[in-house]
Amino acid sequence: TGICVHWQVTARCFDSFGGKKRARLIEESKKKRKRYGGGAQGKRPSSDGSDEESMPLPNPMVGFNLPGYRGPSMTRVLPELATGPPYFYYENVARAPKGVWAKITRFLFDIQPEFVDSLHLCAAARKRGYIHNLPTENRSPLLPLPPKTIFEAFPHYKKWWPSWDQRTHFNCLQTCTASAPVTERIQQKLSSSGNPPPQSVQKYVRHQCSKWNLVWVGKDKAAPLEPHEMEYLLGFPKDHTRGFGKTQRYKSLGNSFQVDTVAYHLSVLRDMFPNGITVLSLFTGIGGGEVALHKLGIHMRAVVSIEICKANRKILRSWWDQTQTGTLIEIDDVKSLKDDEIASYVHRFGGFDLVIGGSPCNNLAGSNRHHRDGLEGEHSSLFYDYFRILNSVKSAMANM
Repeated sequence: TGICVHWQVTARCFDSFGGKKRARLIEESKKKRKRYGGGAQGKRPSSDGSDEESMPLPNPMVGFNLPGYRGPSMTRVLPELATGPPYFYYENVARAPKGVWAKITRFLFDIQPEFVDSLHLCAAARKRGYIHNLPTENRSPLLPLPPKTIFEAFPHYKKWWPSWDQRTHFNCLQTCTASAPVTERIQQKLSSSGNPPPQSVQKYVRHQCSKWNLVWVGKDKAAPLEPHEMEYLLGFPKDHTRGFGKTQRYKSLGNSFQVDTVAYHLSVLRDMFPNGITVLSLFTGIGGGEVALHKLGIHMRAVVSIEICKANRKILRSWWDQTQTGTLIEIDDVKSLKDDEIASYVHRFGGFDLVIGGSPCNNLAGSNRHHRDGLEGEHSSLFYDYFRILNSVKSAMANM
């Protein structure tokens, strides 16, 4: 078919992103960026000759539809070449440097991204973009619906919450949290002020509380969220990351999916695969996609998981052994997964039903703009491995 021919041609063009061609592509992208203005804001021509502009983010950021949202639903026209099998699902930060999402979209078959802020589904913001070829009709949320405000999630904090701190949602949960000097400085400033404190003190404290997602645990006493509270907000089971130090738990959780959001998108698979699915999970982390599928009641017959962090692999394996009966195969590094190995898994399992993952956002987000190198950055260039592997799966399945 035309689709098979397209994939075979694409395979010849891009089959070695993991090697020299991948490095060459990244180097060419860097040169173009320098030539057309440099930095994340540089304006540069895209492959079709037009200027590559930043992709506008919707407001409100509700994707194509969300449960309970009364606004108009967006419609999506899926390019023919993007249709499954397999279904695929890609995630990354919504607020990426200029041109990043336009480039990701071009590689992923010009599929329109679905931008969602998880604050519409839970009590914490999490602005993410998702590109996938899943159906968008007949979605259903996980029940019971998670709490959508801070006090609904943690009513016990209301006792000490000052009236001038009017937050209703947490900001995006990060990979690190406030240091002791930050919380001590807040307590000192409030203790030496009147009640209510001066506007300047209020402004400073509100900024720190919002930046670090601090909660009020006593009189003039703000503290970071505990890891188990972050697990709850992100939709993971209690104690999912327990057994590791706080620093590792914050890092693992800060890099994870928001389970309820992902489950809403994946819910369409429930009726499509009543006998279970086979999953290729890239950049698995602590298993946000797998937990979402499990909560949806979708049996995972087999998951081939690729995750470089040893702690994350241990977290996933522990959860898997407690909850699953299918096969879990673990691989350390996406770069090590080559076409012949992918083909062997496709042959072994009869193909993959879902390829899911979100490549690292280290060079796309964060306050250190010196390292915001876009998709040419050391970590975020792993997006090309997502595409390479997806492409290899499609090619192998077309040849079955």
